[in-house]
Amino acid sequence: MIDELNHRERATLRAVAGGHAEISCSCEPDLFIDGLACCDQLTAHRLARLGFVRPARAGKCGERVPALLTEKGSSALAGPDAAAA
Repeated sequence: MIDELNHRERATLRAVAGGHAEISCSCEPDLFIDGLACCDQLTAHRLARLGFVRPARAGKCGERVPALLTEKGSSALAGPDAAAA
């Protein structure tokens, strides 16, 4: 479990929430922000593994599809106070 999201993770989740992100369909998905590869793929992989982001739809292996912020991701982005409310 994570204690808190770092600045880069929060910024990445905000980009996904704002509709600026695509994700590759794979077991270790890569994120693309505004068409460019995310500068920190370890963060992208971690957010996907933790269930904070996912593909908005199914796609072929390696295909880029819109990224979607999950309910868990929304709660994590809102912070612990919002999740408890």
